[in-house]
Amino acid sequence: MTLVKRANRTLKIICESWPLKRSFAISRGVKTCADVILVELCEGEVVARAECVPYPRYGESISSVTEQLFKLKKVMESGLSRAELQTTIGPGAARNALDCVLWDLESKLAKKPIWKIAGIAKLKPVLTAETISIDSPRAMGLRARELAEAPILKIKLDSKNIFERLKAIRTNAPKARLIIDPNESWNSALLGPLSSEAASLGVEMIEQPMPSNNDNELELMRASVAICADESCHDRSDLEKLVGKYNMINIKLDKTGGLTEALALKTKAEEMGFRIMVGCMVATSLAMAPAILIAQGASIVDLDGPLLLRDDRTPGLEFKGHNVFPAKPELWG
Repeated sequence: MTLVKRANRTLKIICESWPLKRSFAISRGVKTCADVILVELCEGEVVARAECVPYPRYGESISSVTEQLFKLKKVMESGLSRAELQTTIGPGAARNALDCVLWDLESKLAKKPIWKIAGIAKLKPVLTAETISIDSPRAMGLRARELAEAPILKIKLDSKNIFERLKAIRTNAPKARLIIDPNESWNSALLGPLSSEAASLGVEMIEQPMPSNNDNELELMRASVAICADESCHDRSDLEKLVGKYNMINIKLDKTGGLTEALALKTKAEEMGFRIMVGCMVATSLAMAPAILIAQGASIVDLDGPLLLRDDRTPGLEFKGHNVFPAKPELWG
């Protein structure tokens, strides 16, 4: 590792909690706020920022990720590069925050837009799904009516009242594309018949129906809709074991450990024939901003996290006509 000492470089680590507009329920539980970690990397007068979301499903917490970040504070301040970061710490929320803050710093120091640094085409707005969390069939139907004009609805489910919930949503949002996410709460006995029923209601994709450590049965199944890997896919090292089980992968920066690996994962996954979904944790616009680079050309984009918050960062991302627009430099990149 070669560190280049930077003058006046400092790293700040700040824990934040952002209340939600309404409770958000998935198969694992309910949350009422988004707990995130903000990092700021300052070099001279330039301040770069990034945000991560520690996820308990992956053994992370605010305290454990904060501890990881503080352990790397000295080397970050001493000039750790993005390339060196990839081998200094493994995938996860901590590396995501540090990787994305280094992208932002590079962009701001060079006074160059992030897409040019990444070597991709100029960023365009992308259509994002809007999420309906688990509730009674009636409540989910009423929420679908409120979102009836949204082109894509993502439906959170568990193993109960599945068809009743989907039917209520389809009745109240007859034109929307539907994707569903059981968050590993189904088994093979449920998936077979339910994929047919879901297809009859126009559902086009099921995200991670079975536990990631018990998804080998997917090789023996012929689901009626596309199956997308979420918890089963973190970085490039996971791709080979997904062949024959999944049609798509969901790329999230807190899983890949940042934008650097996410870009590489997207490229390799597409070469292997996987379609791309880009997702998020519930967080502010700062967490979504880097993901818009990955979302370019993706089959499905799910970056509605800030829409679930009572308040977002200022400035935040612009959401207009169910599209999310690339970040302005004042936010990130």
